[in-house]
Amino acid sequence: MSEEVLLVREEEGVATLTLNRPEVMNSLNFQLLSALREAVDGLRFRRDVRVLIVTGAGEKAFCSGADLKERASLPPEKVREYIFTIRNLFSSIEALNKPVIAAVNGIALGGGTELALASDIRIASANASMGLTETRLAIIPGAGGTQRLPRLVGRGRAKELIFTGRRVDAAEAERIGLVNKVAEPQNLLAECRALAAMICETGPIAIEQAKYAINHGLETDIATGLAIESNAYWVCIPTEDRLEGLAAFREKRKPNYQGK
Repeated sequence: MSEEVLLVREEEGVATLTLNRPEVMNSLNFQLLSALREAVDGLRFRRDVRVLIVTGAGEKAFCSGADLKERASLPPEKVREYIFTIRNLFSSIEALNKPVIAAVNGIALGGGTELALASDIRIASANASMGLTETRLAIIPGAGGTQRLPRLVGRGRAKELIFTGRRVDAAEAERIGLVNKVAEPQNLLAECRALAAMICETGPIAIEQAKYAINHGLETDIATGLAIESNAYWVCIPTEDRLEGLAAFREKRKPNYQGK
């Protein structure tokens, strides 16, 4: 059994959280959920961390979902607590004020796919396999899958995948829009870090406001969405970063954004 269920690495404004239970395909037990929640909460207000990457340890799995051995030992009250905990955690990840990239490095089933869905951007290795397989265990996705999957791939496709519990490989996941990009396994993290580096070149407050506008605007009508966008834009106007961006453009240099 791994001693540290979650590994945290920070480098050049990017924090990488690695689910570290490879012996059980990085399945999510209460301990790992707690560690993940603590890490995400700890990064929320740090201006020196701009992007979060989530991945799994080992070569086989990103995350195989709930730890079914633990689940089998739980009374119904604890199962309800587990579902409440994982749903709130993934909602917190989705609402994090920084971009979250899921580096799907292998099997991602059930809660593993739901963790990827709660991320902003998904890059999968060529050997990845994804799916919301809960109906095959006579339950349904309980950490946002029934809501986030149709918003990403469409209602009909989501119903097909959830009703059948079918897995999709990386190529199909990219084709239906479940992932943004597919990378060779050995290049996966490098691809994610290159994307994170590009994001780190942008204005931190602008990224935070853009994510807020997209997430909240999509849940409303177009007029309300445009109002949300407008208010998010107003937040950017008085910032030092906006003036720095203009000055850098004028002086033909790279901007030095401070998140102020």
